[in-house]
Amino acid sequence: MGGKRVVTAIVLIPVIYSVVRYLPPLYFLLFVAAWVLIGQYEFYRFYYRVFNIFSLLGLIFGFALLLSFYAEENSAGAKGVVLTAIVLLALTGFLLLKANVRDALTGVSVIIFGVLYMAWPLGHLISLRYLINGQHLIFFILIVTWGVDTGAYYTGRLFGRHKLSPHISPGKTVEGAVGGVLSAVGAAFFAGWLFLPELTVNHTLFMGVIFGVISQIGDLSESMLKRSAGVKDSGHILPAHGGMLDRVDSLIFTIPAFYYYIIYFMPQITRVPV
Repeated sequence: MGGKRVVTAIVLIPVIYSVVRYLPPLYFLLFVAAWVLIGQYEFYRFYYRVFNIFSLLGLIFGFALLLSFYAEENSAGAKGVVLTAIVLLALTGFLLLKANVRDALTGVSVIIFGVLYMAWPLGHLISLRYLINGQHLIFFILIVTWGVDTGAYYTGRLFGRHKLSPHISPGKTVEGAVGGVLSAVGAAFFAGWLFLPELTVNHTLFMGVIFGVISQIGDLSESMLKRSAGVKDSGHILPAHGGMLDRVDSLIFTIPAFYYYIIYFMPQITRVPV
C-alpha cells in the first residue's frame, strides 16, 4: 500500500507542478474544476447511490461557483451573486423536476452542501493564483498539507498505539496526529525555503502547527461523512488513496485558511499582479 502511494505521488507531483507553473489561468481553472467536480460527484454518491439529475444540478452549480472565482478579478461580487443564485435555483429545480416532496429538505441540503463543501473551499486556489507569488503560494500550501498526510500516515503505521477517534476513523492514532503536525512544521520550513523566503520564522512555525491541525480535522470530517453514508472510500480513481475526495479532504480546510491568513496577516503579497 505504501509503495502505491509513493508511485501515485511521483506521477501526480510533476503534473500538478506543470499545470500550476506553466499553464494560463483558464487552464488552471479547468484543472481545479476537474478536482472539484470529481470530488463533488463522489460526495453526491454518498446520498444518491446512482448519478441522477439532482447530482448533475449540483455539479453545474459547483462549476458556476468556480467560474465566479475566475471572474472575481474583474467582477466584484461575482461569488455573492452565484451563491445566491445557487440557493434559489436548487429550490426551484426541485419544484420544476417534481421531486418527491418528502425528499426536498434533505435533497436540497445535499446539493447545496456539496457545492459549499467542494467548490467554495477549493475555489480559493484560483484566488491564490491571482496574488503576487500566487504559484509559489499554491506550492507552499500543497507541500505543507500533503506533508501532514504523509507524516501522519507513516508515523501512525510505525508508532501508532492510541486511537485518535475510533468511532470515526479506527486507523488514525494520536501518535500519527502528532507526527502529522511535526511533519507540517518541517514541510512549512522546507516549502518556505523553496518558494517563500520572505516568510518569517514565526509565520512559518505558526502556519505549520495550525495547518498540521486543521488538515487532520479536514481528513476526519470527510471520514465522518463517509461513515455516516456507510462507505469506506469515496472512490477508486487514485491508487492507494481512494477517491478524489479522499485526496483533497485536507485541502478543503487548509486552502481557504491559508488564503485568508495571507490576506489578513501578510498583506504585502496580496496585490493582484498587473
